[in-house]
Amino acid sequence: MRGPGAGWQGGGVPDSAADRTALPRQLARTRRFSLGAPSACTLSRDGKTVFFLRSKAGDDPATCLWAQDCDTGQERLLADPVALLAGASEQVSAEEQTRRERTRQLAAGIGSYTADAAGELLAFGLSGQLWTVRASDGAVRRLPAAGPVMDPRPDPAGRHVGYVSGGALRVIAADGSADRALATPEHQDISYGLPEHVASESMGRYRGYWWAPDGSALLVARVDTTPVQRWYIGDPADPASQPRAVRYPPAGTANAVVTLWIADLSAAGDGQLIAVDWDNRAMEYLTAAGWDETGPYAAVERRDQQLLHILGIDAATGKTSVLAEQRDDAWITLVHGLPARTASGRLVASADTADTRQLTVAGEPVTPPGLQLHEVVSVDGERVLFTASDEQTEEHLWSYHADAGLQRLCGGHRGWHSGDQRGGSTVLVCGDLDHPGQTVTVHRDGQVRQVVSHAEQPVLALRMELMSLGPTELRAALFLPSWYRDGDEPLPVLLDPYAGAAMSKVAAEQHWTSFISQWFAEQGFAVLVIDGRGTPGRGPGWERTIYLDIAEPVLADQVAGLAAAADKCAALDLGSVAMRGWSFSGYLSALAVLRRPDVFHAGIAGAPPTDMRLYDTYWRERFLGLPDEHQDAYDRNSLLADAPALRRPLLLVHGLADDNVFALHTLRLSAALLAAGRPHEVLPLPGASHLVSSGAVTQNLLLLQLDFLQRALGLPREPVQRPAG
Repeated sequence: MRGPGAGWQGGGVPDSAADRTALPRQLARTRRFSLGAPSACTLSRDGKTVFFLRSKAGDDPATCLWAQDCDTGQERLLADPVALLAGASEQVSAEEQTRRERTRQLAAGIGSYTADAAGELLAFGLSGQLWTVRASDGAVRRLPAAGPVMDPRPDPAGRHVGYVSGGALRVIAADGSADRALATPEHQDISYGLPEHVASESMGRYRGYWWAPDGSALLVARVDTTPVQRWYIGDPADPASQPRAVRYPPAGTANAVVTLWIADLSAAGDGQLIAVDWDNRAMEYLTAAGWDETGPYAAVERRDQQLLHILGIDAATGKTSVLAEQRDDAWITLVHGLPARTASGRLVASADTADTRQLTVAGEPVTPPGLQLHEVVSVDGERVLFTASDEQTEEHLWSYHADAGLQRLCGGHRGWHSGDQRGGSTVLVCGDLDHPGQTVTVHRDGQVRQVVSHAEQPVLALRMELMSLGPTELRAALFLPSWYRDGDEPLPVLLDPYAGAAMSKVAAEQHWTSFISQWFAEQGFAVLVIDGRGTPGRGPGWERTIYLDIAEPVLADQVAGLAAAADKCAALDLGSVAMRGWSFSGYLSALAVLRRPDVFHAGIAGAPPTDMRLYDTYWRERFLGLPDEHQDAYDRNSLLADAPALRRPLLLVHGLADDNVFALHTLRLSAALLAAGRPHEVLPLPGASHLVSSGAVTQNLLLLQLDFLQRALGLPREPVQRPAG
């Protein structure tokens, strides 16, 4: 077990048990320690420059674009949003706000950037305007593009910049001339060049157009949301304001109609498009696309997500051919970065075989059994850069080349790794157990140089033990107060999981979420985080055990893990157990007190999806199937029918502007509880989305949760005092 102070570098740590507001205030001020930390690191083609985003201090929300020389380590400021806007407030369009919500971006300023193939021309959007910067001389200019600008991308040759404005795909020359539309929406429910809701929220596809390698044409997605249900989000705190219309497809309803088109820059003008020929009624999901030296390509998927085709596209005619096929009896897990092709045209994909998700090249597995593929970072020539691991709590950066074989680039170091590799340089991004946050290092010609981070150090240290629990070896992390000693009275237990299919929370790193768990521990809890069945990183079989049942296996693992942890550690008082969570784990927390009140004595459910028919098509149908075919699965996994069973304290929390898990989930569960005469508490968050970003709300929400837990479990509400010595 990691002792008090382990992993913290620095001094002046406040008494976190007495000053219970210190960490909540710091999380709000630093946007979860993201401010001042380098991110989005990419290398130029020659490997001599690494580009990255970072604000100037750990409490500065204005993200800047930087470049660092890989040979000398000298860094340059390429673009400062405050200077570019001359002190004016940043204007964020509704579309840009949605993009930030989908990509979980908390900071302001330059949220993303893209570059041409050489890494010479970089483009970014700021305050709805299109900006470019030349890496060689640092020349920044604002191009006279139509606004507001979304997703600007230079062509690989660096001659033009594509972007989306008002739902139209547009292109402008790099010198600012010849701005024109390549595809204009026919009516307000159509857009070109942007992803639809389920693509960006549930598939992880954030793009809607792709350049040809020579910059002469683009592959573009056309999205028609006419068939999709229109929901409205109003602001009860401002009844005079107009509700916002949202096209949202609940499970079992119509999706947006997505088609692909080829736009040739040499065509006469707007509307000169070539249709890509694929049966989008039979294969209605566009999960990925791209364009390389071999030509354009796409991955399309059947509605039930059990069949996926990788298509080659003829750029001249739009005709398609099936390059590869994937099938699964439950669902096909999408791997970010796939499909792709090497320079010689060999298809890079994935295959689930013998309970391992393997990387395949030209149809053959190139990674061994037991090494679970997470993501393909890039394909450069014949080399494939990817992340994978043989242990659920870790992730490592790997390279595969047909001549050199497999190489692990992060050595034997434990932790979570990602990075980039080009032109003889390697960037390693590492989160580990020894340092809070992530460190970024550049490796070139035997030299290692660090990309400086200005992120604040957390005001408390972790006392965290990674554990393996029970016969199924559930991965878990136990957090105890820094002041707790063997022989002290057992502590009330707080389960603080995610436990869903979107991510593993138990990791060999000091993640920002672990400091929240530690903060609750400092208030007098033994905090336990468990990754059970369904969580990623442990193999396809482990993930698919929740098919048609996302409730009982997951809840059973939390119960089993809790009992096994108590057998290992006498600090856990099983007579006083609560669970807290957000999104899926909010659902799990409500499920726990509704179905296992013998184990759980209180629950906090933040933004919980309570009625499975009211969550989006792609994500919910992946796990529960199509509603018409599996009605019982939707009934069995929803919470509304369980409302009369509540006999433990339950706090429901929901942002009223949430367009991912709409507030109707909490309101309908609350109505069902009221109808059943079951007392509960509801905390509405006016103006808050699924990603709560307001500083005051971020800070005080933790304090209010603590207050609820202390009341619900009958605990002292005064700050816990450290024992002397």
